Amino acid sequence: MPDSQPQPSHSSFGPPSGPGEAGALLLCGARLTDGRVVDVRLGGGRIEAVGTAGSLGAGPAASGAPVTRVDLGGHLLLPAPVEPHAHGDTALSADCEGPVPYDVQDVQRRATEAALLQLGHGATAVRSHVHVGDVQGLEALAAVLQAQRALRGLVELTTVAMPRVLTGVAGADGLAILRDAVKMGASVVGGCPDLDPDPTGYVEAVLEIASEHGCPVDLHTDGDDPARLARLAAMAGGLRPGVTLGPCGGLGRLPSQAASRAADQLAAAGVTVVCLPQGGCGTVNRRSTAPVRLLRAAGVRVAAGSGALRDVSNPVGRGDPLEAAYLLASRYGLRPEEAYDTVSGAARAALGLPEVRVEAGFPAELLAVRGARLAGVLSLAYSRIVVHRGRVVARTSAVREYCGSAASAALDLPRQGRGEPSCGA
Repeated sequence: MPDSQPQPSHSSFGPPSGPGEAGALLLCGARLTDGRVVDVRLGGGRIEAVGTAGSLGAGPAASGAPVTRVDLGGHLLLPAPVEPHAHGDTALSADCEGPVPYDVQDVQRRATEAALLQLGHGATAVRSHVHVGDVQGLEALAAVLQAQRALRGLVELTTVAMPRVLTGVAGADGLAILRDAVKMGASVVGGCPDLDPDPTGYVEAVLEIASEHGCPVDLHTDGDDPARLARLAAMAGGLRPGVTLGPCGGLGRLPSQAASRAADQLAAAGVTVVCLPQGGCGTVNRRSTAPVRLLRAAGVRVAAGSGALRDVSNPVGRGDPLEAAYLLASRYGLRPEEAYDTVSGAARAALGLPEVRVEAGFPAELLAVRGARLAGVLSLAYSRIVVHRGRVVARTSAVREYCGSAASAALDLPRQGRGEPSCGA
């Protein structure tokens, strides 16, 4: 099996338990971002207690369930990130010859593998945009919904139905398809108004259907037309805070005054902007990143997503939330804490998920990464343990060794992992 694909679990504490199994976890010796080293007890899908390392013991949880210990010494414990902008129907298709295959079995396989890759990176929830209408009809959506059901208990996968055209004669079929998509199980409505002959009419249609069914809205736009963006923000304000826009890279190409006015309008409308610092996606071809500092200064909630995951739009896309945070910190001037919030707190809010803190009473959606400080974690986030609903659902272990040189012994160079060096054996 290639290294880039999901691997079976070989962790010392066994495979993830089933979603209905009783049990509790004691996360031992984890470091928090404020520097404290703590034990964290999880039960019933929530954090039951947080105490000084060694203070909680290994007795039964509050529910009376037995407790399994997980050693997190050397790890930083964080609220788990989520993925607010994926494309499960086209993911992992870069090597396909010819058009992207849209038969149900192939889409389900790729969407499942993509979600597991993102889960391995730490994302315990994924919002996947799926094309509906045209040649694929509702088959791609049906396939991603099948993946959603198969992954239940491992990762929360939700879908955004994306029709191509919603106005004029050609748009009649798109409107019917979009309504059918919602009835089938798509929980969000969206699409790309920039590609419709009547972008304003497209947004009106999406908002009408969202209002009919009580759905959130997630729209693609480059944001390079200030007047169009202003109309979109004004129209979306009525559904606040359930409207998300992205990737809005065109905002960064506008003159500073125009970009500032647009940011103020987005803030007043209460919408969330999801930027894509790792690259674009097929619906919006330009790859520039939204001006995150300008938007945040205006009061806009900014989240970060991955966009394309190894499809024709970005054949090397990783789908890694921590890489998105790293890029925002290294290239766009956010502090590490601000950058991580774009893929955790802000991204969870964009998806309508409850807040997560490493405190008693909060959902047990956590990511442990080997490292001592958030800046170091964003720089070298190799070994990760992912907790969803209070259960360990994924683990990635990386081992670094320096071998074959007298300097490695003389300098006592650091190694990650256990046991004797195996290089050159």
